[in-house]
Amino acid sequence: MTHTNTKRLVETAMLLAVATVLTIISGYIPFQLPFGGSITIVSMLPIVMIAYRYGTKWGLFSGFIFALIQMLTGFKTVAAFFMPGDSQMVFWMAILVCLFDYILAFTVLGFAGVVRNRFSSASVAMCVGAVIALALRFLCHTISGALFFGSYAEWFFTQESIASFGAWVLDNFSGASLAWFYSLVYNATYMVPEIILTAIAAVIVGRVPMFSKKAA
Repeated sequence: MTHTNTKRLVETAMLLAVATVLTIISGYIPFQLPFGGSITIVSMLPIVMIAYRYGTKWGLFSGFIFALIQMLTGFKTVAAFFMPGDSQMVFWMAILVCLFDYILAFTVLGFAGVVRNRFSSASVAMCVGAVIALALRFLCHTISGALFFGSYAEWFFTQESIASFGAWVLDNFSGASLAWFYSLVYNATYMVPEIILTAIAAVIVGRVPMFSKKAA
């Protein structure tokens, strides 16, 4: 194994560890949605950094590893889809939820590397890459929410805190359109702030010389 490959593996392992620690710490933030989803302390930024440093392919690989780690750290949630109880799903549906909400949702973070050579500024490249990558994650969760959790739409829009908005939604949407709108709104409540925070953090990190250099 060459020195370059060793350095890449070590750096990737360290950034994956940072991403995991940030995710775990973020679990103590009070804002947690009832069916999953929360704002983190820019826990996906390390994956964006890997993709910028080493390119899209390595970024996708790192994102996939991060997805597996997310499934392990969120084992109780994942297991609930398969075990008897209120959250149990049909087996094939549980598999698809894991695919969209974990495997695809975090693997796509590697696409942050697609613009690494499009901008001369590391800050801009990381920022744009972060927005693209997290928007793709947002899309994965939205698809999953609409297909597998759309039945919660009416309950969600009848909550007191959004009574007026919810009444308008229920008057104008129904069936599949309600499920998709619900999923879009539900996932936007944590993904939009996450995208903004990560983009800002990416700009800051991109100004640090040791992080702004492309390694491959």
